[in-house]
Amino acid sequence: MALDWISRDGKLILGARIIRTFSYGFLSVVLAIYLSILGFNEILIGIVLTATLVNSIIFNLVSSMYADRIGRRKFLVLYASLMIVSAVIFFVTNNYLALIVAALVGTVNVTGSEVGAFLSLEQAILPQTIRDEKKRTSAFAIYNMLGTFAMSGGVLVSGLPHIFSQQFGLDKITSIKMLFVAYAACALVSLIIYLALSSKIESASKSQKTVMPHQSLSPKSRSIITKMSSLFAVDSFAGGFVIQSIVSFWFYTKFGADLSTISYIFTAAGIFTALSYLLASKIASRVGLVNTMVWTHIPSNILLILVAFAPSFPLAIVLYLARMSISQMDVPTRQSYLMAVVAENERVAAAGITNTSRNIAQAVGPSLAGAILGQLLSAPFVIGGVLKIAYDVGLFLSFRKIKPPEEL
Repeated sequence: MALDWISRDGKLILGARIIRTFSYGFLSVVLAIYLSILGFNEILIGIVLTATLVNSIIFNLVSSMYADRIGRRKFLVLYASLMIVSAVIFFVTNNYLALIVAALVGTVNVTGSEVGAFLSLEQAILPQTIRDEKKRTSAFAIYNMLGTFAMSGGVLVSGLPHIFSQQFGLDKITSIKMLFVAYAACALVSLIIYLALSSKIESASKSQKTVMPHQSLSPKSRSIITKMSSLFAVDSFAGGFVIQSIVSFWFYTKFGADLSTISYIFTAAGIFTALSYLLASKIASRVGLVNTMVWTHIPSNILLILVAFAPSFPLAIVLYLARMSISQMDVPTRQSYLMAVVAENERVAAAGITNTSRNIAQAVGPSLAGAILGQLLSAPFVIGGVLKIAYDVGLFLSFRKIKPPEEL
C-alpha cells in the first residue's frame, strides 16, 4: 500500500494507532471475564467498565480545552504514560477500588473500537499530514483499517491465558495478569512514537487563552456540532450495551465459550471490519458520506437484534460476524465528514465535543447492561439495535443536505 501522500508524522500516527489498538484488542476481551474470575458480580463489573469510559470523557474535555494551547504532542505523550500507570495497577493488585482508579486514570479501552482522547487528537492531526485533501476519507479508512487489523491481532492474543493455564499449570488470574505486562509494553512503544512527532502536528493558530470547546467554534459549526453530538450520543448510548467486553461476557455466559474460542470470533470480526473500511471509502466516493453512514448501519443493527434470538452458538457467531462486516462502515466516513464541515482550527474542539458526547452516553450503557445481564441475558442486543436504528434515521434527516466540499 503506497502512502507517499501521507507525511512522516502521519505514518507515525498510523504506527501508534497499530500498537495501541493491538493492546486494546486483548484487554477488551479479557477484562470483564477477569473481573468475574476475581469474584465481582455483573453490577460491579459494569461499574469498572463504565469507569474506563468516564476516563475518556474527562480526557477528551481536557484535550479540547488545552491541547491546541499547550501542545497536541505533549498530551499524546501524557496519555501514553498514563496507560503504563494503569497497566501496572492492574498487574500488582486485585483490590476493587484500586482497579476503578486504574480504569479512571489510564486510557483503558474495552469497547472493541476506540473512543478515547487519543482518537480525538489523532482525528484532528491526520488531515494535516495529508498532501492531497481529496484523500481525506481514504486516510481515515486506512487509519481505522490498520487499527482494526491490529486490534484483531490483539484479540487473538487474548486466548493465551487459556493456553498458559493448560500448558504451564498457571491459575487463571496469573495467566491473565501476563496480558497487563504486554499492555504496559505496548503503551511504552506508543510513548516513544509520540516523542518522535514533529511540531507540524500542532494547530496553525494557537489560542493564548483557555476557552470551553464550544466557544472556539463558529456559529455555523456550533450548530452542526450540536446536532451531531446529540445524535452521536444516542448511537453511543446504544453501543454501550454491546461493547466488546459485554459481548465477550455474553458468549462466555450463555454458550460457555472459552477465551480461545472468543478470541477467534473477535479476530474474525476484526478482519471483516477492517476490510469494510476500504469498501466504505469507495462507496462514499459514489453515493456520499452521509448515505454511506446510514444505509450500511441500519442492516447491521437489524442483525444485532437477531443475535439476541440465536438459538445456537454457531448461528450466534454467524449473525454476529455478518453484523460486524458492515457495522463500522460509518466510522471513517463519519470522521472524514466531521473534519470536512469545520475549519482546521476547529477540528480538535469538534472532535473533542462529539467524542465526549459519545463517551458520556456510552459510559451509562455498561452499568445498565451489567444489571440487565443478570435478569435478561440477551436484552442488551435488542435495546442497542433499536436505539441505533433510531440514530440512523435521525442522522439522515438532519444531515442529508449538508454536504462536505468534495460533494458540492
